[in-house]
Amino acid sequence: MTLLITILSAVISTVIWYTTNNRRNLKLGTLCLAYWGASLMWIVDSVAEYIKTGAEFFNPSAADMLNDSFLGLSVTALGLTIWIINLLISDPKNILKIKNNRSDENGTQT
Repeated sequence: MTLLITILSAVISTVIWYTTNNRRNLKLGTLCLAYWGASLMWIVDSVAEYIKTGAEFFNPSAADMLNDSFLGLSVTALGLTIWIINLLISDPKNILKIKNNRSDENGTQT
C-alpha cells in the first residue's frame, strides 16, 4: 500500500507539473522528484522483502495493509510539508516580502 500511495502521489504531481504553466515558480519539480524518489525507495524495499519472504509478500494481513496505508499517507503528507516549507522560504511571488514591508511601514509611521 505504501508503494501504491507514493506512486499515485508521484503520478498526480507529475500530471500537475506537466499541465501547469507556472511550474517553475511553484517548484513543482521538487515535489515530483520527492515523490518519485520515495516511490523508487519503496520499490527497492518491496523487492528486498519479496526476496526475503517469497510468496508471502503477496498475502499481507489486514493489519499490515492498514499500517502500510498510514505510512504511505504519512510519506505523502511529509512530502507536501517539505514542499510548502521550500515554497515559503523561496517566496517566488514575493508575497511575504511585500507583507513584511507593509508591516514595517505601518510600524515606523506611528
